[in-house]
Amino acid sequence: MLKLNKGFCLTLIISLNFIALSAFAQKESYIQSLNTQNRWVDSVYKSLSRKHKVAQLLFIRAQTNKGKVYEDSVGKVIKDQQIGGLVFFQGGPGRQANLTNKYQKLAQVPLLVSMDGEWGLGMRLDSTTSYPYQMTLGAIQDNNLIYKMGQQVAYDFKRLGMHINLGPDMDVNNNPNNPVINYRSFGDNMYNVAKKGIAYFKGMQDAGLLTTAKHFPGHGDTNVDSHFDLPLLPYSRARLDSLEEYPFREAINAGISGVMIAHMNIPALDSTKHLPSTLSRPIITGVLKDSLRFKGLVVSDAMEMKGVTKYFPNGEADVKAFLAGNDIIELSENSDRAIKLIRKAVRKGLISQEEFKTRVKKVLAAKYWAGLSRRPQISPVNLSQDLNSQAAKDLVQQLSDAAVTLLKGSSASLKLNPFVKTAIVSIGVDTHTVFQQELAKNFPNCRLFIVAKNAPAIEVRNITNWLKQYSQIIVGVHDTRLRPQSKLDYSSDVRLMIADLASRKNTIMSVFANAYTIAGLPGIEKSNALMVCYQMNPELQKSAAKVITGTLKPTGKLPVSVNVFFPTGTGIGLQ
Repeated sequence: MLKLNKGFCLTLIISLNFIALSAFAQKESYIQSLNTQNRWVDSVYKSLSRKHKVAQLLFIRAQTNKGKVYEDSVGKVIKDQQIGGLVFFQGGPGRQANLTNKYQKLAQVPLLVSMDGEWGLGMRLDSTTSYPYQMTLGAIQDNNLIYKMGQQVAYDFKRLGMHINLGPDMDVNNNPNNPVINYRSFGDNMYNVAKKGIAYFKGMQDAGLLTTAKHFPGHGDTNVDSHFDLPLLPYSRARLDSLEEYPFREAINAGISGVMIAHMNIPALDSTKHLPSTLSRPIITGVLKDSLRFKGLVVSDAMEMKGVTKYFPNGEADVKAFLAGNDIIELSENSDRAIKLIRKAVRKGLISQEEFKTRVKKVLAAKYWAGLSRRPQISPVNLSQDLNSQAAKDLVQQLSDAAVTLLKGSSASLKLNPFVKTAIVSIGVDTHTVFQQELAKNFPNCRLFIVAKNAPAIEVRNITNWLKQYSQIIVGVHDTRLRPQSKLDYSSDVRLMIADLASRKNTIMSVFANAYTIAGLPGIEKSNALMVCYQMNPELQKSAAKVITGTLKPTGKLPVSVNVFFPTGTGIGLQ
């Protein structure tokens, strides 16, 4: 048997690792790949009828929580229409893996599989990892952590046979009452949004995943949800160029592979009445493709949304989206009808043959770049373990630790006596919290209190009086809703209780909710120390407990302006 000395083995391992990393690093980006002729793309394009070429531009909805009849109906559409791709929504990873394998076998040209994964697979699937929301990430000062998150999200997507993440969200959320973007944005500072978004998508793309910045030219300053109506963006061209478009311009310059178009009426860019940006050639082809020189995939927002179908029903929206310049038409109300209407438009010469060919080939090139020329199968072996790795869990905790933001306080105000009688209160919940359990380990002489968000007035009064016995109080303000909105749904009595506790000596407050909620809690700024932790996940509750017990220095900075007390960028770093 051949014997090798340790030094030689180590050198060999390092060399092999270097070769592997170099090979990976040398893979050209999707945007770069569009500059070279591709035999596979050319061959597939030539083999397709015009109908099937059009179908490559259509992506339809898939889910694994709607039963077999629904799953089979999607399979029939794939087989009959030979559409280009899928957008998966709610369900479970095991079921999705099996269904994806089944669906890929029905497709003559392999399907591009996508999902909205702004905070990872957990945005749509049970039993998978959820990374922090983008607003939480907006507080982090080390963008390398966000790059690492992008790499891990890419691994999760690819492990589940997906090729495109319909993210990151690169809207500048400068409207605190935005009903649809809000916590999905990195914040209200366009420079921070751009840097965070670029770090995130570069992590994903470097790990082999296609990405899509959304919602161009910027959905952050709207007060209407485009799922239900058409928002109006009434600002000047100069304002849009300098603010809303800034993160997208930076993302394009940094090599993003895709951009998703918002459903918004923007008179400064296209004065056509009631026309959504998704259907506007001056916006998509004129601004995005020509002015900003974007060469990658242009993806429509969901074409079933009321923001686009309200004024353009019966498939008219699909044709207009195609003629405007979208490469991928996502979630048409009726894909069969859309294919027929778009074929008719091509036949009539409403678009040049050259442009039509370029756009179909762009989608095929995305398939090649994603590795679909090899038709890979998803292995069910160890799928759950792979999607819930210790490395992913550790990263979520790291991100949470880096996000905690101290808005008010100092080392002295956070330094509590562990042996003094201490009340640890969680508000807005019905059971004891991770925050309380973590703190209780360090405060042996403590009592835990919980206050429901709609606790009766007499109960609130009794607890408030009871807490007068305690010389130090630690309070967690929690939002248990699935999506953390700008205003807490607390009763007025519970709000008054928060103000009362904040005014007492030696009170520390931690808000596990959307940062904007602080504006609706007058008096909370009087607390001895105040932290914002952005959302109610176990990791952030552990992070806050670490800060209070002195094992973690808070480094986060507020990514949005809450009120006059706490503007964007607020964050106290402790020595």
